[in-house]
Amino acid sequence: MIAIGGNSAGSGDSVVNVYINHEKKFAFVEMRTVEEASNAMALDGIVFEGVAVRVRRPTDYNPSLAAALGPCQPSANLNLSAVGLTAGTIGGAEGLDRIFVGGLPYYFTEAQMRELLQAFGPLRNFDIVRDKETGNSKGYGFCIYQDPAVTDIACASLNGLKMGDKTLTVRRATVSGHSKPEEDNIFARAQQHIAMQKIALEVVGLNIPGVERGPSNEESPTKVVCLTQAVTTEQLNDNGEYEEILEDMRDECCKFGMHVV
Repeated sequence: MIAIGGNSAGSGDSVVNVYINHEKKFAFVEMRTVEEASNAMALDGIVFEGVAVRVRRPTDYNPSLAAALGPCQPSANLNLSAVGLTAGTIGGAEGLDRIFVGGLPYYFTEAQMRELLQAFGPLRNFDIVRDKETGNSKGYGFCIYQDPAVTDIACASLNGLKMGDKTLTVRRATVSGHSKPEEDNIFARAQQHIAMQKIALEVVGLNIPGVERGPSNEESPTKVVCLTQAVTTEQLNDNGEYEEILEDMRDECCKFGMHVV
């Protein structure tokens, strides 16, 4: 922040408080002013200890409400070249037009992915999420168009598109407000499946927490696997983390055979 001239409130540390989750590798950073918080968004993509750091607003960030408190965009006078960045990255206001692209076939090359997305206009940025160990695509990524007006058109056209055995999920990566109907519906369906599975297990007399044994002692095989205490509601409420958990679950389950859900 000092190097780029982002400490607009004067001398001293612009960072007031930091919470770090080492296990999940993310942090929440509180700045001393709204203007400095907006300036910090320009640091999106900065390389720190060999890793490109993503800088984002909280998922419940509301630009229209925040506008009354101070500038929502980084200052145009920041010296981003001092930290190896250039103007026009995906941070700040442009982050609102960032698109999540999921369900990409693993055999798709980066050139094929770009060709698909550029059918709606030139891209400003495209980032494929890859496995840290193998370097292979994890089947999803993020992009942003040079023309923000293309964003919703591309999302509406590509979302739900069948690509071989995959179905694309294409939507804005940043969703303002607390409501996330897609994740809420999936979480509700998961709870229903768990409840139904408990009823089925009770019938065959299996021992599970909270379920009394039935009259039969014979165990019946089932195609359904129920995982408990695997994720938290907070993790599912974060769009990026939700998609990453979903892909990781699929990757792990596929190691033992084909799955239906």
